[in-house]
Amino acid sequence: MHAPAHPRDVYRLDGQSAAEAAFIDALERGRLHHAWLLTGPEGVGKATLAYRMARRLLGARPDPSQGLLGAAPSDAVSRQVAARSHPDLMVLERLTDDGKARKSIPVDEARRLPEFFATTPAVSPYRVAIIDAADDLNVNAANAVLKTLEEPPPRGVILLISHAPGKLLPTIRSRCRRLPVPAPGIAAAAEMVERMADVGERDAERLARMAHGAPGKALQLAAAGAIEIDDAANEILRALPKIDEGALLAMADTFRGADGMARFELLMDRMADQVRIFSTRVAADGANSQGLDRWAQAWERLSRLPGEVEAVNLDRGDAFWSVISDLRAAAKAAM
Repeated sequence: MHAPAHPRDVYRLDGQSAAEAAFIDALERGRLHHAWLLTGPEGVGKATLAYRMARRLLGARPDPSQGLLGAAPSDAVSRQVAARSHPDLMVLERLTDDGKARKSIPVDEARRLPEFFATTPAVSPYRVAIIDAADDLNVNAANAVLKTLEEPPPRGVILLISHAPGKLLPTIRSRCRRLPVPAPGIAAAAEMVERMADVGERDAERLARMAHGAPGKALQLAAAGAIEIDDAANEILRALPKIDEGALLAMADTFRGADGMARFELLMDRMADQVRIFSTRVAADGANSQGLDRWAQAWERLSRLPGEVEAVNLDRGDAFWSVISDLRAAAKAAM
């Protein structure tokens, strides 16, 4: 299954009409704020919304068939945005031109903002900058963005995307108008995933639940093989304290290579979620406190392990076998 399209190439956005209406109202009433902070869980469509807002500000012809902020893909502005060639649009993101993801948005790129906004729009009503995501700005880059926010550019608008606005500098938050972009819910997300991905109704609902109702996240999970990995996690936990060593060795081998870390993180996430559900059921059945403590410890280990592995470059296979040992101990203690 192909990875989801980049938000600049997405022209339909369901479930966010309230956010779009709020932006249109500000624009039409002449009360357009110079900086908008789009907040909500990851994968709900914040970046897609930002590009829709940008196309409208850049003068794209409205297309009602694509929603309140819709623009036709064939429009000249849409084509320039898709080609990353529009002279009045600047995008700061972790992705590089060759599609690789950096750990953060570097300060050198953030320092280009004042120069970008120092000139008047070349061909559009506004100059627009998208920061996807503001959470990815390193400390120096965040301070560089703050300087631009402190001196609002005429005919300039900055669209900041944030999955965790509480972690941003308070001075950045205070200079932006917040625009909530909520998850549309399990049913709506499942319908979108079923329509856009090659999955059936049951799997679409599973993916929507894994993503907590965020359709973009659900599509990413579908592309990453989350259904298969979720099934594997369930099989491992269901068999405990017994293990199928051959199957686990094969699983550990999948953690090598370019996408190995992504598979490792996803398996840990799915196992942590299922351990949480399982331990809740165990507690309801009146299990002994030692068993519950072991399951709680196993859940905590699963939750933090991907970060530890990446931070100190631990061997993923060794980390996997270590957590399997913890899970076996928890299962034995609960017996």
